[in-house]
Amino acid sequence: MKPILRFLVFLIALTVARTGLHAEDRALSLQDCLDLALKQNPTVLKAQQELRRSHGVVVEARAAAIPSVKLSGQYERIDNNFIDQFPGGGTIFKNQEQPWGAQVEVSQNLYAGGRILASIRASKYSDQIAVLGFDRAVADVVLNVRRTFYQILLAQAQVAVREQSVHLLQQQLEDTQHRFDVGAVPRFNVLRAEVELANAKPPLIRAQNDLRLSREALVNLLAIDAPRAADFTPITLTGQLRYEPRDFTLSNALDQALLHRPELGQAEKQVVVAKQNVKGAQAGYKPEIQIFGQYGVRNSVFSDQLDDTLDGWTLGARAEWALFDGMLTHGKVTQARALYRQAELDADDTRRRVELEVRQAYSDYKQALELIEAQKKTVESAEESLRLAEARFRAGTGTQLDVLSAQTALTDARSNEAQSLFDYNVAVATLERVTGTTIKYVD
Repeated sequence: MKPILRFLVFLIALTVARTGLHAEDRALSLQDCLDLALKQNPTVLKAQQELRRSHGVVVEARAAAIPSVKLSGQYERIDNNFIDQFPGGGTIFKNQEQPWGAQVEVSQNLYAGGRILASIRASKYSDQIAVLGFDRAVADVVLNVRRTFYQILLAQAQVAVREQSVHLLQQQLEDTQHRFDVGAVPRFNVLRAEVELANAKPPLIRAQNDLRLSREALVNLLAIDAPRAADFTPITLTGQLRYEPRDFTLSNALDQALLHRPELGQAEKQVVVAKQNVKGAQAGYKPEIQIFGQYGVRNSVFSDQLDDTLDGWTLGARAEWALFDGMLTHGKVTQARALYRQAELDADDTRRRVELEVRQAYSDYKQALELIEAQKKTVESAEESLRLAEARFRAGTGTQLDVLSAQTALTDARSNEAQSLFDYNVAVATLERVTGTTIKYVD
């Protein structure tokens, strides 16, 4: 989809889709959060205003190529002593004391050394740069919302893991206390279980705090005004971290990035704008020609009646050529050429940076895949290990240390599983961003 068409679709979506959606009304899915962000996020809204500003620049540049119409008028009251008379005295007419006149002028630039045409072309490319800038802002916001949404899901999973750990250790303490009461285990076992339970609570508290902070970060991205009566913004999310296989290859990712990244389009068009600015600066070496036509009316000088008027038209042409401007034009051309060269260097640097970002994102994606693979069946094995350790402990063939070690291993396995799923989903979102394919989430 072309950038300008995509922007129009976005504007239509804002006016007709999900207009009544509020974060506090119901649980929000990832798509709901994206819709809210595209509707309310300040970065997106400012990018919209930049589009309007750039369109205004195009209109301004075109104005120099369109005929202009000016209406002017004047009225004066002159002291008699300031009115010139014929030698030897003469009559001073009333209209000489109160001259007035009005005229309308139509003018058209015929030639300005290429400055006007270059300015129009540069403004059009600048407008396209703003459209690509809007795409870039949308892509960045989409990535930030997805990453923060996944962060909340991770925090929720970590809270659940820590709560399960505390619950298991609480059961272990109760069981050990019961065994101690009947003289089956020494007091040391009870103390060890109490310490393990106490040590499991701080990670739970930190996980709960991470969840609160992640929610507030998402609220900020969605530009939701938090109610001051509540300690934290009430927001509920639906969804869970999943592993959905994707078919990414590095070569295809690089091709997609070079084709779709808005930053590359902006850099390339900025080179064209800089080139047009060079032509505009060079126009100072050339003449400017303008034609004009006037029609005016004024009161007759030799009359005492203010409504005794003369009217008529005037046609003419103006030409101006700065033969020497103190090296002003030379200085402007030098600056424009330097900026043109800088734009070329920036375009090359942007291409290399985009390629680096793709390679880094693809490497993170490969790492996430390997972590997912490494975590397969780990939780199941840890759960079975804990079951066997508890069974052996009850049968008197195992130790309390075996049970506690198995519980710790299960907690780590569940935590690592959640973290690997988070890393994978963020890696996919980042890879889509750096290849320029994120826009599908708003089409």
